[in-house]
Amino acid sequence: MKTALTIAGSDCSGGAGIQADLKTMTMNGVYAMSAITALTAQNTTGVRAIQESTPEFLKHQLDAIFEDIFPDAVKIGMVSSAELIKVIADRLKIYKAKSIVVDPVMVATSGSSLMKTDAVSTLMDELLPIADVVTPNIPEAEILSGMAVSDKEDMIKAAKKIGDTYGCAVLLKGGHNIHDANDLLYANGNFKWFYGKRIGNPNTHGTGGTLSSAIASNLAKGYDLETSVQRAKNYISGALSDMLDLGQGSGPMNHAFHLNSEFTK
Repeated sequence: MKTALTIAGSDCSGGAGIQADLKTMTMNGVYAMSAITALTAQNTTGVRAIQESTPEFLKHQLDAIFEDIFPDAVKIGMVSSAELIKVIADRLKIYKAKSIVVDPVMVATSGSSLMKTDAVSTLMDELLPIADVVTPNIPEAEILSGMAVSDKEDMIKAAKKIGDTYGCAVLLKGGHNIHDANDLLYANGNFKWFYGKRIGNPNTHGTGGTLSSAIASNLAKGYDLETSVQRAKNYISGALSDMLDLGQGSGPMNHAFHLNSEFTK
């Protein structure tokens, strides 16, 4: 069985973060493991508190995983401090981790900031150069590229700038500001649009992390990047279309929308 590791923060309400990543990886057919960068007290209406892991404890988590069950792919989500980012970059280099997907989580769906200011520059300097693919939304791409992004031409320019600067593939998600569900992949000097139908579901808590986890899962199984992105988008569309409605704010998707076995009945 193929394996995938998520390095991210915990979401106690289960819709995003580590919990969503584990559900997504399981539903996409790989053995899921996790290294927790922070505990958050949050729900569908917002983030109330964040308690970071210490750099030393995060290092111990990563060492324990890589020394025993080597992951076939790694997804990196919420990492709120520069010190933790440095630990992650260091360990991934030492273990020669493969198929690294970076979801540069800076702000939660609810609007809460999840990253300290110095962590943004450290993420750009330390993690993006070792990533296989980075998956920013429009606001994140504006920060990473230093450009305003308001239309498809801007998406092309921003994706190219990020990819060329850091030497990684870029999946720029068009869901923010661009009023469709079309995403742009820039890899090896080539552009490819992934067209999607916008689904009228206000419950989008954790969609970005779920997409990056699904991409990592498919890379772990040996699919190429374009195929992994398409399969991940299909999974997200299915989860959103199930129209799960939980919580008082922007609720979670049903990650297990396609789960049907004797153990679920």
